[in-house]
Amino acid sequence: MSPMATSLSVNLNGHTQTHTLSSHPQIARHPSRSPASKVRITVKNRRKRYLDTHSEYFFSSSLELADPLAYDRLVRRFQTISEREAEGRQKGYSGLLEADLWRSEAKIDALANPDHATLMRYRRDASGEIVAEEKDEVPTNKEEGMQRWRKEMELRFLRGDDTDFDYKIVDESEEYDDKAVEEREEEEKWFEDESPAWIGEDENDTSNADKAITGQTGVQDY
Repeated sequence: MSPMATSLSVNLNGHTQTHTLSSHPQIARHPSRSPASKVRITVKNRRKRYLDTHSEYFFSSSLELADPLAYDRLVRRFQTISEREAEGRQKGYSGLLEADLWRSEAKIDALANPDHATLMRYRRDASGEIVAEEKDEVPTNKEEGMQRWRKEMELRFLRGDDTDFDYKIVDESEEYDDKAVEEREEEEKWFEDESPAWIGEDENDTSNADKAITGQTGVQDY
């Protein structure tokens, strides 16, 4: 389909100039999302919204078991004695025993199956104890470590990997929809669906192509 052209005559100080307007579409249209894609985006946004409004999720005593090695290197190593004691009281004896067991098993597995891409690498020292090797990207302070831990746990939650969490209470709840984002998306969809009437757009009406446009042109005559 060849583009239509329209002549525009403008009078400037007694001189007539003719310009040609092209009817190429002026609005860039984005491909429509599939229903399945919209559902995935909605679910992910609701989960993110839930974490933003429930920061206590990151401080659950059971969350350490999600990745005991990461917790050990990102959070536990920066805790003071009083903080560890307080955490121990929160977990209780059985909770502490479970965390220690999971951490020990995870270290043995990491030693037997080293992953050079992971944050933590382990080796046995002269006494036979499994110890962590320092890497440049390992956080060096408490604040940075907590940020890394929260980011790791956030990605895990968004993927739906927390098997102890009932995702239905979030995924199926409009309570966690961001109304501002929804309104913006509806507005964008309205503009995408709107069909602007461009000059000379009608192929069956070829008479407009040779007509001079009259009326307000946006150019002032002085």
